[in-house]
Amino acid sequence: MDAREAALQRAYDHAVRWLASLSDRRVPARASVDEIVQALGAELPDGPSTPADVVELMATACEPGLTAFPSGRFYGFVVGGSEPAALAADWLVSAWDQNSVMRSVSPAHTAAEDIAGTWLLDVLGLPAGSAVGFTTGATMANFTCLAAGRDAVLRRAGWNVARDGLAGGPPVHVVVGEDRHMAIDLALRYLGLGEPELVKSDEQGRIEPEALRHALAVGGQRATMVILQAGDIHSGAFDPFAETITAAREADAWVHIDGAFGLWAATSPTYAHLTAGCARADSWATDAHKTLNVPYDCGLAIVRDASAVRAAMGLHGDYLIQDEHGDPIDKVPELSRRGRAFTVWAALRSLGRSGVADLVDRLCRHASSFATGIAGIDGATVLNDVVFTQVCAEFGNDERTEQVLTRLLDDGTAWISGSTWHGRRVMRISVSNWSTTDDDVARTLDAIRRAAAGA
Repeated sequence: MDAREAALQRAYDHAVRWLASLSDRRVPARASVDEIVQALGAELPDGPSTPADVVELMATACEPGLTAFPSGRFYGFVVGGSEPAALAADWLVSAWDQNSVMRSVSPAHTAAEDIAGTWLLDVLGLPAGSAVGFTTGATMANFTCLAAGRDAVLRRAGWNVARDGLAGGPPVHVVVGEDRHMAIDLALRYLGLGEPELVKSDEQGRIEPEALRHALAVGGQRATMVILQAGDIHSGAFDPFAETITAAREADAWVHIDGAFGLWAATSPTYAHLTAGCARADSWATDAHKTLNVPYDCGLAIVRDASAVRAAMGLHGDYLIQDEHGDPIDKVPELSRRGRAFTVWAALRSLGRSGVADLVDRLCRHASSFATGIAGIDGATVLNDVVFTQVCAEFGNDERTEQVLTRLLDDGTAWISGSTWHGRRVMRISVSNWSTTDDDVARTLDAIRRAAAGA
């Protein structure tokens, strides 16, 4: 116990110092991979080291190579931060060390998962009784939902994929907007479904309903899946769910919504209109580590028909202690996993319904402030309609935009990554951290102005 307590205390001390440094430190890392390798030591020692010394070495050697992802001035990807209650809960998750896949083996985690799942359906406005599975992230959440959908549409076509596999079965027609996230293509590859049919999207990345209707009409009745989007990664735009889901229903298609960060708009009275109609879908994927701000490793796979996801994900083993009412293992692709529901429960319990809405509203307000500030910079143009948390801008041409991005990262005040959108090099700002303040936004805008002035 003495060695364990000493190691935990050392880790706590370094964690507190790290978190305290976020308000002032450079956001980009200060050291390279090679420098960190040298500091950590590339050779495996012949003998043991004390746990506290190992923690001390890791913390001091790695600190210069850490990017301040939890900083309120990191806008490079939609990664969120760690809300305080969720962060503390995650420490307990590691200490408790529960394998959280079976109801009778870890009643505590199953209770937290049952409650958190019910709360999630409530705040997201999704059908009560839907299955909620806790996955590694949005990619595996999409995979899980699409596996349930694939098997369901093939069953309707008279094919049992669980028994007979895909070879020789009816083809599955997958239709998705051309501005979908790349994780969708990856999930479809995992599922053996190949490349989807791409449907035209408008200038903001929203799938065009008439183009979707045409794609579904060509080729007659087939086993079909339609994938829609809540929150385009560049513009933040949402597909028109009312029209598109109606079209998909007419084709007897399974409808899935990739809402990795945007599905949380439903929690805010101000932004819920963006998700109007999406509750009519069959499945939804999102990421709790993004907009809800729990620590990493917490995707959410939500399927209206609980039996469909259990048919796709469920398994039986003679040595498993399975419950007649079903187990968490029935809703996810993993046989072992950490207690993800504890952190989601903690975040929701800490924020409450109004706190989640306030979090979403605050992130959107910061995005609007960025858009207003950038629009006032000479030569800068905001390219998207800022409807949620994403802002895309250019600075006259691709070359100057790239110069601004390079100078901004060299400055270190903030991390904002570049991207290519509609063939143009852009600055893409993703506001997703609970700790971002008005001052963080002001400091970042000052840094953007400096970068633009020198480019």
